[in-house]
Amino acid sequence: MTLEAPAKPFSVMLREATWARHEGIASTEDTPAEETPEKGILGSLFDGELHLDDFTAWTAQQYFVYDVIESAAEHWHGHAVAGPFVLDDMTRRTALETDLATLVGADWRETISPLASTTRYLDRLREVCFDWPGGFVAHQYTRYLGDMSGGQAFRQAANDLYGFADGPGVGFYVFDRIADLTAFKSDYRALLDNAPWDDEERQRIIAEVLDAYDYNEGFLTELARGMRRSV
Repeated sequence: MTLEAPAKPFSVMLREATWARHEGIASTEDTPAEETPEKGILGSLFDGELHLDDFTAWTAQQYFVYDVIESAAEHWHGHAVAGPFVLDDMTRRTALETDLATLVGADWRETISPLASTTRYLDRLREVCFDWPGGFVAHQYTRYLGDMSGGQAFRQAANDLYGFADGPGVGFYVFDRIADLTAFKSDYRALLDNAPWDDEERQRIIAEVLDAYDYNEGFLTELARGMRRSV
């Protein structure tokens, strides 16, 4: 008798499918190597060389993304499939608004605008996050679990470089309504594993997550082209 291997949890499938993107190994096809700066936003932050203006610009672009995702979350409240993923404790929009008021000033809403690459990202979010539960979850998963994982290293680097001390300026990365990020992420992955998606839908969601990584890399690359080169 041949025993069938147990089905792989969807959260594991997602992690394995996105590992290369998460590590920054894969490069976007539409970004020639000669156009990519030697050191981008993240590398400069970790090396203590990212100008505060560039950190501010990065924060502003993230605001536009989260504004759409969290508007989509409001749309899915109570939905049988997407509803369980609407978790108010992890929302970031209010924290981003506070950060931008500190980094830019009281008139930040009139001052910031999306980059071309961010606009393409926003167009995709609006296309898939309000009509397709799996599309909403794909982009939510990409952004928020990243914030709770690698984003915590960004938080520490920004604290070290700019002296935010987990206050306004870096509040985006401070999940003060979640006592244990590791436990929260585990619970979120359980939601992924238990969602009623068949194999075809799971593959479709994985493809959307990979696209989300590319959209994120796109605005980081565009930001890096305009970076200042000293703190």
